[in-house]
Amino acid sequence: MPGSSLSTIRVRLIAALAVALLPVLLLGALQSAIGFQREGQVLRQNLGFAAERSAATARARMESADVLLQTLAPGAVGYQCAQRLGDVVSRIPGYLNLVRFDRAGRVVCAAGTVPGDPQRAQRPWFSDLAGGRNFTITREPGLAYANEPTLLTAARATGPDGAFDGAFAAVISLSSLQPRVSDPTLPKGAEVGLVDKAGRYITTTDPGAFPSLPADWRAKVEARGTLVWYGRDGKERRRVYSAAPVIGDEVYVVLSAQSPGILSWARLNPLTGIVFPLLTFVLALIAVTAMAERVVIRWIVYLQRIAALYARGRLSVRPVQAEQMPPEIRELAETLEDMADAIVGRDASLRDSLAQKDALMREIHHRVKNNLQVISSLLNMQQRALSDPAARSAMSDTRQRITALALIYRALYQGPDLKRVDLRPFLEELTAQLINGELAHGQSVRTELKVDPLVIDPDRLAPLALFAVEAITNAQKHAFAGRGGTLKLNFSVRGEEAELEISDDGEAEESALVSSGVGRTLMTAFARQLRGRAEITRNAAGGVTAKLIFPTPAIDRAEPEPRGNRAAA
Repeated sequence: MPGSSLSTIRVRLIAALAVALLPVLLLGALQSAIGFQREGQVLRQNLGFAAERSAATARARMESADVLLQTLAPGAVGYQCAQRLGDVVSRIPGYLNLVRFDRAGRVVCAAGTVPGDPQRAQRPWFSDLAGGRNFTITREPGLAYANEPTLLTAARATGPDGAFDGAFAAVISLSSLQPRVSDPTLPKGAEVGLVDKAGRYITTTDPGAFPSLPADWRAKVEARGTLVWYGRDGKERRRVYSAAPVIGDEVYVVLSAQSPGILSWARLNPLTGIVFPLLTFVLALIAVTAMAERVVIRWIVYLQRIAALYARGRLSVRPVQAEQMPPEIRELAETLEDMADAIVGRDASLRDSLAQKDALMREIHHRVKNNLQVISSLLNMQQRALSDPAARSAMSDTRQRITALALIYRALYQGPDLKRVDLRPFLEELTAQLINGELAHGQSVRTELKVDPLVIDPDRLAPLALFAVEAITNAQKHAFAGRGGTLKLNFSVRGEEAELEISDDGEAEESALVSSGVGRTLMTAFARQLRGRAEITRNAAGGVTAKLIFPTPAIDRAEPEPRGNRAAA
């Protein structure tokens, strides 16, 4: 039973179980996919909400700066204003400086050092306030008002008549606007950063956790209010990011959180939806395979070996391990044993019948041979009574042909096979009988025989033997009469054709080559019976060569298997 065949019991059982468990596996995979998708959506939503909350917190601080500036604006001039502003800066974290400017942009009072800027009145933020805007925030005030990234928030100052009277500005550290990573609203392990509108990071809690921003990130943030995407950080770790605007289009907050791994607790529950069914699926297949191998396959293989022994003729072998088999397979083993016993019985009966028929056929061949010998003896007696040489020669030719037929039947009943005859000993004996016959008249005739091995059936042997009789008889009459000589008989098998060649070394007359007598007619007829052709030519020795060329008979070389003794497997 080939293990690679797709039709074996093992493969069919596994396939059936696989089909039965496949819906469970697919359902688990579907549930896992839905769970993973839902988890990803929740994570993206939470991170987006966290970015919006962080941005909202920073914006609230900016708005509180507006209120503070409006409150402090009336007292930002006069005696000890610098001390009062310095006290405010020291009490409120994140404020680096508070400054009062006049309508020309000159510093009136400040809590700390303010860089000189002749072009301050022309700066966009100052011009907006002069034009009537009450409050403005800028990331680029024109000069650096501190030694770290800052924002400048400014409120419009007015005189008693309501006219523009300068500005009151607060310098706020950007790091103070950055949300804290300890904020419980942020995902666990989140990192926070601030970027400007050009995509440059102003400050981050962990620079390695932030990659370059997507090319179109600002457009998507403006369109959606927030943006969530996946990317790789500096350590090639997969993370999820979100961005939201803090101050118009100047500053943005970016959150970075770890993307859940395959073994993370966040995905353990949806993962079990496919792992456990898959594990059950694999274990079931292994169990079915092992049980099929143990309970079914090995016993079928065992019975297959028993059947192979039966096919080789060893019918005495018995499946002695049948008691260990399952009942159904044990019944099959018993059926095989009964079949072997029945075959042995029928085989013995057939052998007895065959032996009887063989004996009858040998007896028939023996009787036919005896009858032909009787006929040959009668012809011999008749030949002696004849005085006409032509009649005596014709009678002798007939007797030689009958002797050849008798020799065929003797070879059949004396040989091991009633249907086949070994050609080599047959031709040797036939030649010896013809040469030693009375037509030799005491002349010395030497024979040279070369015969390739061939087993031939009687139907083909008869015309071949009669052809040889005619050729040898003609050589005795024309080549060896009165002087003797050498007779050569060669039989060769050359692939699909066989050739019988009989030649003598006598001096053949031209009439012997073109003769159309009875012998030549019989030789042509015998060649046609073998579906071959006959040729008579002069050889190099001056004598005559007779050839019979015909298709090589099919040879059955099969031999019966020896019967073994009774055994058990």
